[in-house]
Amino acid sequence: MDILSLIWLIFLISAFLPMLHQRRIEAARLRLIRSFEKKRGSRLITLIHRQESLSFLGIPLTRYINIEDSEQLLRAIRLTPEDMPIDLVLHTPGGLVLAAEQIAHAILKHKGKVTVYIPHYAMSGGTLIALAADEIVMDENAVLGPVDPQLGQYPAASILKVLAQKPINEIDDRTLILGDMARKAMDQVRESLIKILSEKMEPSKAEELATILSEGRWTHDYPITVEELQKMGLPVKVGLPREIYQLMELYPSLQAAAHRSSIYLYLTGEKMSGHELKKAPAI
Repeated sequence: MDILSLIWLIFLISAFLPMLHQRRIEAARLRLIRSFEKKRGSRLITLIHRQESLSFLGIPLTRYINIEDSEQLLRAIRLTPEDMPIDLVLHTPGGLVLAAEQIAHAILKHKGKVTVYIPHYAMSGGTLIALAADEIVMDENAVLGPVDPQLGQYPAASILKVLAQKPINEIDDRTLILGDMARKAMDQVRESLIKILSEKMEPSKAEELATILSEGRWTHDYPITVEELQKMGLPVKVGLPREIYQLMELYPSLQAAAHRSSIYLYLTGEKMSGHELKKAPAI
């Protein structure tokens, strides 16, 4: 075998090994998810965003909640029998308001109990989704975050604060437009939070909590701990099942595979017979 052929052989092996490794990981996920579903009598869905890297280039990719996520998760809920409980593993830094609100409203409409498991964090849009669930189960060190809207790189609340501190004749048109958008974004997020929280508490308490979470009193990455959430009156419990930790280990950060979905729905059980394993396209 000449040197060139050897180089090509090494290249081909290097190309296929990550694929084989990923297939083993996905098979392990499937076994664990099916076991958990059988144990709980529920449908288990994962919405997990972790930093990954492209196969050969090593370029980091950070995932966020986007429209593809909402399309696939809404489909997952639609394919689940109405009375079947849903368990949702949530691990995300947040993302688009539209996508997060669509997922949250779909969770609210599901007739079966919805439990959200948070092993590490569910920030911003992830918090919005978690609040729609009937029960939130967290690791004792896991956190949620504020739901104040962001316009590009700027918090909407900070834009409005700057506008309030300067005479209008000293503010350029672009900033005025941003201010208008910021006010609308904050009102819309607050109203959405009120609608979600009113399903679980008195309207006055829902309005108070919606304001706290959306008004920008903290930085956007402020970690809201289990203790704080419980003081707010949210249905939060501590103590994740062992299987959730095992499942998270099957989503290692910076994996060496390019096309991977953040949402997995494994359709199992007699009511869903005829369906094969379904996986959302990589995003």
